[in-house]
Amino acid sequence: MSEILSKPKSEMSEKELQELEQYEFNHGPMRLLSKAVKDSSTILISLRNNHKLIAKVKAFDRHCNMILENVREFWNETAPNDRKRKIVRERFVLKMFLRGDSVIVILNHNSESK
Repeated sequence: MSEILSKPKSEMSEKELQELEQYEFNHGPMRLLSKAVKDSSTILISLRNNHKLIAKVKAFDRHCNMILENVREFWNETAPNDRKRKIVRERFVLKMFLRGDSVIVILNHNSESK
């Protein structure tokens, strides 16, 4: 594996690129998503629109596009009659496709702490 890791991607064969992607999914930052899919555990996702998602990941790709299940979405809104007061809104979505370009950060979420 070390010879693949040190080789430039432009010089890799299709098979080597697939092996590298599989290695990165199991050992790199993407392992968090791989583990969440395998264990059916929940994750916390922070989005560019300041919304937060707590969900189970069904599938994902290298761009962090994800198919999510049992999604709880949270966001803050200002109260209509009092601009200083914030209201926490929440909604539930059974299944969702999330584009990876809207993702800021992904964290483990311990659902037992709630």
